[in-house]
Amino acid sequence: MADQELLFAPLGGAGEFGLNLNLYGLDGQWLMVDLGISFADETLPGAEIILPDPGFIAERREDLCGLILTHAHEDHFGAVPYLWQRLRCPIWCTRFTAALLRRKLEEVDLRDVPVHVIEPGERFQVGPFDCCLLRVTHSIPEAHNLALRTPLGNLLHTGDWKLDPAPLLGSLTATDDLEAFGREGVLAMIGDSTNILTPGTSGSEAEVRDSLLELIGPMRRRVVLTTFASNVARLDTAMKVAQAVGREVAVVGRSMRRMIDAAREVGYLEDMPLLLDERSAAELPRERILWLATGSQGESRAALARIATGNHPSVRLEPEDVVIFSSKIIPGNERVIYGLHNLLVSRGIEVITQEDHFVHVSGHPCRDEVEQMYRWIKPRISIPVHGEARHLHEHAALARSLGVPEPVQVRNGDLVRLAPGRAEVVDQVPTGRLVIENDELIEAGDDLFRARRRLMAHGTVLVGLVLDRYGTLLASPNLSAFGAVDLDRVPGLRDAVMADIEEAIEALDDDAATNDERIREAGRVAVRRAFRLARDKRPIIEIQITRLDREDLDALMDDAGAA
Repeated sequence: MADQELLFAPLGGAGEFGLNLNLYGLDGQWLMVDLGISFADETLPGAEIILPDPGFIAERREDLCGLILTHAHEDHFGAVPYLWQRLRCPIWCTRFTAALLRRKLEEVDLRDVPVHVIEPGERFQVGPFDCCLLRVTHSIPEAHNLALRTPLGNLLHTGDWKLDPAPLLGSLTATDDLEAFGREGVLAMIGDSTNILTPGTSGSEAEVRDSLLELIGPMRRRVVLTTFASNVARLDTAMKVAQAVGREVAVVGRSMRRMIDAAREVGYLEDMPLLLDERSAAELPRERILWLATGSQGESRAALARIATGNHPSVRLEPEDVVIFSSKIIPGNERVIYGLHNLLVSRGIEVITQEDHFVHVSGHPCRDEVEQMYRWIKPRISIPVHGEARHLHEHAALARSLGVPEPVQVRNGDLVRLAPGRAEVVDQVPTGRLVIENDELIEAGDDLFRARRRLMAHGTVLVGLVLDRYGTLLASPNLSAFGAVDLDRVPGLRDAVMADIEEAIEALDDDAATNDERIREAGRVAVRRAFRLARDKRPIIEIQITRLDREDLDALMDDAGAA
């Protein structure tokens, strides 16, 4: 990297939702912006969360001058407790983000992390970067755009944002500061693409509050409202609505309680009603309670999943009770969320989503709001991030239509030179995904997950062979199958497969008969042939070999008989 280049490299969040990890390079030093997680899907069986692989910058951590967190959503700061040991850099954020971050760090016994708390609008220096966080509205308090001033040009990293004209928690967007920064001259804007395909504006939290009041007011049944635990404004809305219609509120879900505690610690939710504990709430008449529950994305361990299956220790729902999903479906979660909806409906419980009633507004800007931001900032370069490929493509096209001279489409691992000269991708850097497995971080491409996927899709066949040292079978093969074929469905199938395995072993020459790996390969071929498995059917075939002398076998048989 040349010293006089201004660089940008996304290691996560470009071409996907979540896993946000962005790097800015200048004078041989790097600044990281955000470090988030995402939820694992069916391609990673057994995993719950995934993290961006920071290997590229971890190898250069002596040149990493700091991490700035734009806000406290999991997809922007949730990976810090898991990856900080690899980076060991100071962190800058505002009060609310710091309050949540400290709780997460304490859970993993990290107490020596240098966290610098700054105020919105305050200028602070991180290595060669002159930094300032500018207030924006979002679905969580203290979300910010990040303004970076450098000798080679100014940059605006938008983070997550929207233009809410009536936020119910926190401040209005600092439009004066954004316009002033635009007048200074902005080289590049790196921007949120989440809702770029949606025309108009994203709406206001105040409108959701009015709508929920109208919806819940006439109800005479139990109400469970689920939303993102981090949507503190929505939690505040739900509490105020419950209070207005004569309902008590109880919170179920550790992450939601943690979010409320952090918000109150820094001065938010000061006038919220008294929350009931779960046991007291369960004793109230059904028309007097509103439960706030985690699990809006169908997470298997969250409160709502346990409520839906009837396994929650405190919350019991009956037919005609109501569950309100006051949230959007994160792309990729459709199947599990619809399954949760169907489970609830099958029990006679009414499910209300944003498709049925106005119960949610997005925390991200729709197309008109993005256009407004471009009018304020007027960048020379646009780099869309925070979206899938089609979102980034459409965002770049919009920027071009608004007169931005250099829209640049990127994907994870692209190294973009912003200055000097025309913006362009000049190199690729390593990137990837990590998974937490038994408190260790392993790569998402690890053989462990390939094996699990095969087991899920194709099952496994286990063959036990007892041989002498010359490769002669001392007993009939022991055969078991799980999820691959039903050995007992076809009469005679088990005996036929065992006979084919015996024949394959007996056909080996002397050298092969004493080589365990060649015996295993012969056994696998025999199993596939005997089961007449199609090419696309690939069960894991495990051949277990035990070698005994005949005297040892006789002794084992005698012991078994005596037992």
